[in-house]
Amino acid sequence: MASRPLCILIAAMGGEGGGVLTGWITGAAQRAGYPVQATSIPGVAQRTGATTYYIEIWPEKTTQRPVMSLNPAPGQVDVMIASEFVEAGRAIANGFVTPDRTLLIASTHRVFAIAERSAMGDGRYDTGRLFRAAKEFARQSILFDMDAAAKESGSILNAVLLGALAGSGALPISPGDFEAGIRMEGKAVDSNLAGYRFGLAHGKGDISATREAVAPLATHAPLFLDRIGRLPAAAQRYAAEGVKRLIDYQNDAYARLYLDRLDTIAALGDEPLTAEAARHLALRMSFEDVVRVAQLKLKPERFVAIERETRVKAGQPYAVADYVKPGIEEIASLLPPSLARWIIDMSARRGWLDKVHFGMTVRSNRLGGYLRFRLLAGLRSWRQRSFRYQEEQRHIEDWLDLIRRAAALDIQLAREIVECARLIKGYGDTFKRGMGNYLAIRKAIILPALSGHIAPAQAVEAIVQARTAALADPEGQSLTKTLAGFRATLPLSQAAE
Repeated sequence: MASRPLCILIAAMGGEGGGVLTGWITGAAQRAGYPVQATSIPGVAQRTGATTYYIEIWPEKTTQRPVMSLNPAPGQVDVMIASEFVEAGRAIANGFVTPDRTLLIASTHRVFAIAERSAMGDGRYDTGRLFRAAKEFARQSILFDMDAAAKESGSILNAVLLGALAGSGALPISPGDFEAGIRMEGKAVDSNLAGYRFGLAHGKGDISATREAVAPLATHAPLFLDRIGRLPAAAQRYAAEGVKRLIDYQNDAYARLYLDRLDTIAALGDEPLTAEAARHLALRMSFEDVVRVAQLKLKPERFVAIERETRVKAGQPYAVADYVKPGIEEIASLLPPSLARWIIDMSARRGWLDKVHFGMTVRSNRLGGYLRFRLLAGLRSWRQRSFRYQEEQRHIEDWLDLIRRAAALDIQLAREIVECARLIKGYGDTFKRGMGNYLAIRKAIILPALSGHIAPAQAVEAIVQARTAALADPEGQSLTKTLAGFRATLPLSQAAE
């Protein structure tokens, strides 16, 4: 007789059907003739905790009732299922995922926590670290965007999770027994079976997760598939999203430039560095200018989201009023470089830059407002000849050069320079403050470190502190104090540099 049960722990947020998933698993075990027991612990609302479901399955068919536990124990979980990626991270941190025992099945999509949403800077958890933790702490892992797969198939997330579990072979239960549970429930059977079979194929390893991520590109630009596939595994998902984003932002050629640049970072041989560079480079290359703002205002999915959030009924009229307030720099940034510089310099001398703005209300779901945004969005073909585009490319190339130079000295220093891209975001005043903070760190810490005036380890610590200060106080006062304190710790000869 078996000495212990198979232990399955499920972490699911409210409304994601964790209870239904538990019922499917326990029902399949009962149909297959295995003793099974399930318990649950309610979580906390508003995305600060998940409801957990714990299942024990006795791996032998028996008429006797085995003694099973009501709660999971760290280090004793055979299968960990997480409906969202940070929930997988919580399970790893709590010791429920171990390299000698645990199969980790998790969706890589994100639903941001309250702490992430309320942070002054970019408060998002580092998913790169989650991927690395999953690789290090799990015996085996099945990771892909199951939420997207569910939406594409019209099913629910837990059907895809069930399929991934069935395909993994971790339980002595046939895929047919799992499928029977979906049929017996009788709710959205066809769509849920589609999601289940998608997850089943992934669990068996029949589908390349990388190719699935870039499937929308296959007919449009199939050569991107092979180029992304040659990148380190941790970078492929970010690169796939980056290519899609930059094709939408500009064109195929711009996406190829993104991969050309990323290849120079991948050549440095550090997978975490390449993964983070893939993410930040895509964001930096899709900088928010007037053209991009207009593009986003006209996205069909934006109006769908507005209708859903405001609960507009079919056929009910409604108005969308967008208030925009471009300044002289935002408008001049679309002009050729020489003309733009003349306008910006002249406006700065006369004190107009921070005072003159052109506020207007545009009703984007009305013909007049739509055409105004469409005209601006149509300047995408002109963008590459504009002042802002050329300035951004110059800054991006400089940032990439700093990363490559730093990698020759200390790989952690290169990683921290990559992370400095978090400071640069938005447009208008937000962008100016972020770029100013980045340039201050570049001048005070990064360049002296690369020239040998500051030890790499010292520079790494200083960059982390400076970046944290800048994100906590976008106005830059905290950063100014931090940099002044750092210079005070240097010998006079170094501080003078």
